Amino acid sequence: MSQNHLVIEKLGPVLSLTLNRPESLNAFSPEMILGLTEAIKNAENDDDVRVIVLSGAGRSFSAGGDVKTMGQANGVQVYEHIGRLNRLILTMKEIEKPIIAAVHGFAAGAGVNLALACDLIVAAEDSKFALSFSQVGLVSDGGGSYFLPKLIGPHLAKQFFFTAEPIPAERIYQLGVINYLFPLEKLQEETINLALKLAHGPSKAFGKQKKLIEHSFTSTLEEILEEERLIQTLMVQTEDHKEGVAAFKEKRKPAFKGR
Repeated sequence: MSQNHLVIEKLGPVLSLTLNRPESLNAFSPEMILGLTEAIKNAENDDDVRVIVLSGAGRSFSAGGDVKTMGQANGVQVYEHIGRLNRLILTMKEIEKPIIAAVHGFAAGAGVNLALACDLIVAAEDSKFALSFSQVGLVSDGGGSYFLPKLIGPHLAKQFFFTAEPIPAERIYQLGVINYLFPLEKLQEETINLALKLAHGPSKAFGKQKKLIEHSFTSTLEEILEEERLIQTLMVQTEDHKEGVAAFKEKRKPAFKGR
């Protein structure tokens, strides 16, 4: 199914969302941002979808904001545009299903931040990342000021934002931001393999674990301990927990159903 700037496909339990403006390196458009938000909201209520994969068509993942239209928008329009982007980022963080970013070519500006908002990042070995906002006299939007310092510390985050230097995927991988690096020709296949592996896991547990990790940035130890306690009380009642215990006792692979 295609919505012009976004291609939506179901690959069994995996929902594939492909940014589809290859002629502009998948620079964001209002249609693309709204389409992503709607697709992820729909996936929240679709029991058949267990994992989401976000990728880009053509030569690159995403160039972020569309430089061709920059300088034409007034303050109100920018405020509304970033409001749409913010709703997308929050929707990605709120859904209790894993989202994998598959990055190839170039990710720049808010395109990097879109990847950072995902739960896992898989990247092509020759891909590059650039937090290019300062090149056009702007600050980060799309949550980079929140995500990046927590991943790599404030000094490196400032360096990358101030200099806008292209960063090779290998360096981002060594910093612990990228989960897996693959040759470009294997990126799609390996990403789907990872997505299917997660899709056959205990989906409810993944969703709650995602929430706990997100809350850990703004919670005290006492709050997280109590949240773990309450969630675990619910998890022990799930079919997946019972199946996991039975499989362990029977020395077989568990067949999780996400219930």
